[in-house]
Amino acid sequence: MYERSELQVLRKRINEPRKFIQVILGPRQVGKTTMVDQLFKELDIPGIFESADDIPGGSAEWLKQNWETARLKMKSKGIKEFLLIIDEIQKVPNWSETVKKLWDEDSRNSTNIKVILLGSSRLLVQKGLTESLAGRFESIYLTHWSFSEMEEAFGWDAKKFAWFGGYPGSAEIIKDQPRWKHYIKDSLIETSISKDILMLTRIDKPALLKKLFELGCLYSGQILSYTKIMGQLQDAGNTTTLSHYLKLLETAGLLGGIEKYSHTTIRKRSSSPKFQVHNNSLLSSQSSLQYEEVVKDSAAWGRIVESAIGAYLVNQSIRDNFSVYYWREGNDEVDFVLESKGKAVAIEVKSSISKNTRGIYNFTKKFGNIKTYLIDNKNLSWEEFLKVNPLDLF
Repeated sequence: MYERSELQVLRKRINEPRKFIQVILGPRQVGKTTMVDQLFKELDIPGIFESADDIPGGSAEWLKQNWETARLKMKSKGIKEFLLIIDEIQKVPNWSETVKKLWDEDSRNSTNIKVILLGSSRLLVQKGLTESLAGRFESIYLTHWSFSEMEEAFGWDAKKFAWFGGYPGSAEIIKDQPRWKHYIKDSLIETSISKDILMLTRIDKPALLKKLFELGCLYSGQILSYTKIMGQLQDAGNTTTLSHYLKLLETAGLLGGIEKYSHTTIRKRSSSPKFQVHNNSLLSSQSSLQYEEVVKDSAAWGRIVESAIGAYLVNQSIRDNFSVYYWREGNDEVDFVLESKGKAVAIEVKSSISKNTRGIYNFTKKFGNIKTYLIDNKNLSWEEFLKVNPLDLF
């Protein structure tokens, strides 16, 4: 079975003396549960692996019962260490307060229960971590699968990855494209929106959130003002509502809005968003085109490639802690601007012959000596770029 690199990190931490709660975050169906299950089966440590997804509504009492069971097994069997794993922790009301209380009790009593928590709602889990568990946890974020991972695990080439995206669970059914599209839409998109957003967050207009997601996927890689977005959505409410819904979709690992690059934070946050899916299958599964058709349409394929690059950069930015922006002034545009530790680099994707690169020149003229990269078929190909570590660009 394929092992993601994060498994090595988790393995090392769990084999260390008990010190921190390990928190595994990431969108649905990227392999969080599989990775922890791989570790659980290989370790010579007894444990319990439970999921709050199996408990309707969840409950703090259910969490306490599992923790007490772990304590009882340790005591009755004379076990020196125990591993407690709870999946979909965000489903448990007030989970962070309960975990804090139980973890601190074990610390005071020298009870060697090591804990792994998994969650697919980054916003809700991180909120609980910062509110109650400060200083008690380490986190590992599992992104959507990269091209390198899909190539190594399934033998995919870059074109196949750009269209079918990085969901490993769907890799075996891509030959039946209607079936694949239904799987992505029904089993992944609908489940993520329903379970990770609508069930856990107050949403006054759920139909609007779903329409915003569909629109954002359709325009992935393109810049739209909130005024234009409102014009294409019925009952759109106001820009604050749309911005909030887009943020919720982003924390679920589905769709985000890249902000405009500026030296001031205020201007960044007030900019028109550049829609960006976090996995290109979210875009292609809703397209009426088939893979064989879109690769022959240079304009349509160019948009797919730009979206695939954007998705890769967004995922890596979460993992490696850098920021992704775009830049536009008048007719001048730069596809992506990366920023890390006060340094910035500009990236232009030339996906068609007619697309000019004047934006890069004017960007550097405005912001000074900044590294620039052109992705085209002559210099750095998009297939090569999908294997580049973005941190090496700085």
